[in-house]
Amino acid sequence: MNKRMIAYVSGLLLLCEAGLLLFPVAVSLIYQEQTYFSFLITIGILVAAGILLILFKPKDKTIFARDGLTIVSLGWILLSLFGALPFFISGEIPNYLDALFEAVSGFTTTGGSILTDVEALSKSMLFWRSFTHWIGGMGVLVFIMAVLPLAGGGGDLHLMRAESTGPSVSKLVPRSNKTARILYGIYLGMTVIEIVLLLIGGMPLFDSITLSFGTAGTGGFGILNSSIGGYNTFCQVVITVFMALFGVNFNIYFLLLFRKFKTALKSSELWIYFGTMGVASIAIAINIRDYFDNILQAFHHAAFQVSSVMTTTGYSTTDFDKWPEFSRTILLMIMCIGACAGSTGGGFKITRVILLLKYAKKTLRSLTHPRSVKTITFEGQRVSDEAMHGTVGFFIIYVIIFAVTLLIVSADKNDLITDFSSIVATLNNIGPGLGKVGPTGNFSSYNALSKTVFIINMLLGRLEIFPLICLVTPSIHKKHFRKKL
Repeated sequence: MNKRMIAYVSGLLLLCEAGLLLFPVAVSLIYQEQTYFSFLITIGILVAAGILLILFKPKDKTIFARDGLTIVSLGWILLSLFGALPFFISGEIPNYLDALFEAVSGFTTTGGSILTDVEALSKSMLFWRSFTHWIGGMGVLVFIMAVLPLAGGGGDLHLMRAESTGPSVSKLVPRSNKTARILYGIYLGMTVIEIVLLLIGGMPLFDSITLSFGTAGTGGFGILNSSIGGYNTFCQVVITVFMALFGVNFNIYFLLLFRKFKTALKSSELWIYFGTMGVASIAIAINIRDYFDNILQAFHHAAFQVSSVMTTTGYSTTDFDKWPEFSRTILLMIMCIGACAGSTGGGFKITRVILLLKYAKKTLRSLTHPRSVKTITFEGQRVSDEAMHGTVGFFIIYVIIFAVTLLIVSADKNDLITDFSSIVATLNNIGPGLGKVGPTGNFSSYNALSKTVFIINMLLGRLEIFPLICLVTPSIHKKHFRKKL
């Protein structure tokens, strides 16, 4: 294991976070708030820690797969631990565990909160809270790679594989840092377009920026207690559309950018994603017709909530926890499915669901036709046994983690619906669930142990389990991990 390189990249990560904290400092000065002092203290701590870690620049910059997993895991933990300090130092979230919960929820783009009154926060804290969504959506290490190459020998790709969501990440262009620039260029461009459209819709500038951060990162931190319910229909429609767009695999946007329209539109993942979203919206709209003045209004709220939940954003225009059981069940199901691989969205991912269904079909076929040879294909290409085993392994570990954490949280004496949906909401990086953690609720009623479990779940969900599991697994140090995953 290249420990010096791990320390060096971790140092760069902390310095990068220090630089990003200058934005909320500017916001606090603009609104004449005293919170800038809390941010400056945090910046000083980050700079000191970052410089210490990069003092001894490694001669060997090679990053193997195991190093990439370690860097990403440690990086996200450090990012969250330091990112919680402004909330805690300012006293706006006086309990550090609660501050850490809020920071982890922000960086992992979960959007679950322990705050009972969001509007009580200062503007600068609201900005930092939403900005963490934007930082975590595409990945801070991908951001660093967009600025400078970190490693040789394909090491940058190992970092992208470990940090990006979905079963696999492809190199869009020969150099990984150029790939990172393209991804962040698309990400920034879409964010700016949404901000402009929300401004056209009459939304204030501060609201437009912070809510666009939450939409782009599919995070869902609102700046009002009513989430998106207090804004006009035009702004709600804009957010509905952009939540869905940020849940699309960014490889599709790359193909569109380079005018490979036919290849982009042939994506089965894309059509299944939008098809599922459309069917769910129509079914819920019909089911909640009597809750609104007309069917168009019902469809508007249904489409918003489906887009929000399926992309794991977590915004809401109304209290969907009061909807009929049929609608709530659909929402719970698509919470688990999630968005596309390679998007900023969380969840189990459309790709994995497709692969598992194909694997089940292949298994059933082998029972009736044991001599037949059936290969699994996806997007016109054969799925390797390694990729298929990885998907099945992910599913097994996911279920085990879900069961164990649900058992631990159930000791907190909440109802089953609340506990079950809280695990779904944190492990899938959704934010709101049902019951006490619904769109009008929060996670404040849980004890310290349960909040710690949720924090771990949010990190597991954002990093898709394997990096964190490998961090605490002794076998990561074995030589065979030098091979490409």
